[in-house]
Amino acid sequence: MPDILSKRKRSALMALIRGRGNKATELRLIAIFRAHAITGWRRGSTLPGRPDFVFPRLKFAVFVDGCFWHGCPIHGTQPKQNAQFWREKIARNRSRDRRVDRELRARGWRVLRIWEHALKRRHERRLLGRIARALAHLP
Repeated sequence: MPDILSKRKRSALMALIRGRGNKATELRLIAIFRAHAITGWRRGSTLPGRPDFVFPRLKFAVFVDGCFWHGCPIHGTQPKQNAQFWREKIARNRSRDRRVDRELRARGWRVLRIWEHALKRRHERRLLGRIARALAHLP
């Protein structure tokens, strides 16, 4: 079905939509933190890139990246409709992620990026290992 709005109006309308994080993935990571007594984290940070979770005392930021939006090499899909737009959009997201990581590290923060698919129960042990290693290397 064709769009009833012009390209300019559709763009303006879409620009008004603000993401607030993926609630399901964030709630899953909260459940993992709580189940394994990982404490000291906070949500709603105003740091660059708006990390999903921060451990302020440790200066440790955690991002949960969606497989589609951040171009997961395993599960990321490329839509066939408007393919060039989506390739460029995902490339910009990945570039922004790298820029945010550099900026946070320059401010003395450690950064951990977790793929959305890593939150599945069958990957939980591996994920906990990554989190434990990251926390162990902090001062």
